[in-house]
Amino acid sequence: MYERARIGKFLVNDVRCDIRESTNLLSHFREISPDVVIHLAAQALVRVSYEQPKNTFETNVFGTLNVLYASQQISDLKAQLIITTDKVYKNVGKASGYVETEALGGHDPYSASKAMADIATQSWLSSFKNPTTAIARAGNVIGGGDVCADRLIPDLMGSYSSGLVPKLRAPNSVRPWQHVLDCLNGYLMLVDGLIQDNADGAWNFGPDENQSKTVADVANIAGAVWGAQKSWESDLGNHPHEASMLMLNSSKARTELGWSDKLTFEESVHWTTNWYKNVNDGSDPLEETIKNIREFESR
Repeated sequence: MYERARIGKFLVNDVRCDIRESTNLLSHFREISPDVVIHLAAQALVRVSYEQPKNTFETNVFGTLNVLYASQQISDLKAQLIITTDKVYKNVGKASGYVETEALGGHDPYSASKAMADIATQSWLSSFKNPTTAIARAGNVIGGGDVCADRLIPDLMGSYSSGLVPKLRAPNSVRPWQHVLDCLNGYLMLVDGLIQDNADGAWNFGPDENQSKTVADVANIAGAVWGAQKSWESDLGNHPHEASMLMLNSSKARTELGWSDKLTFEESVHWTTNWYKNVNDGSDPLEETIKNIREFESR
């Protein structure tokens, strides 16, 4: 999808590097000498983390440390944002949402590796001289262009476009669903705060509490928008553990940064589904993306 949407034409540099390779990573950092670093690279799938635990820990923990070290060597770096996940919190089924000061933990290798990366970042920042840095923990992000296997939206869209009924392994699981543009808007506002030197520490970015819906809620709306005869059916197979409830309290970002969601839950699913449906019908993915961005910015 990156190639189809011709994203590369908007970039000054397009450098590919495994973040586990610290020497190469540092070389690229020095060559580019960035003003701002936003660290998003990860092994980001829960079920893959059961299949590839070593790779997951190496990428998410040591890869993050390599980014922190490389950033430390750039004398003119103005700000750095380390992205972890909402799954860093020790999940005790809290219905009111986790705040930034609560205990971190992780049952599955993915969640544990991201919690480790978060703690390692905090330790690094408190132990050494670094550029101004913050940590962002976001909810379940949806939007056009996601093609990762074993993720809800790509699985739903792939099934609908093929005339199949998608299977949901945990239809009643509750997640803080959020459109990618709302999430990125929060990240950029946080980077602005970092540059102004008043926004370090950890920050949650998740939807308003009433937007935490079930997996089935997402599928029901997506199926209706697509026009599918049946939105979903249960997958009754055996599956590894995944949290049944996960909610964030993002009042810190709302109060201190002035950030808020521009899209409701229903709009987020509508925008996402229409992006895939239009592209499936022949629309240009870049044009669909720009259309979403312009509509988002107009709000």
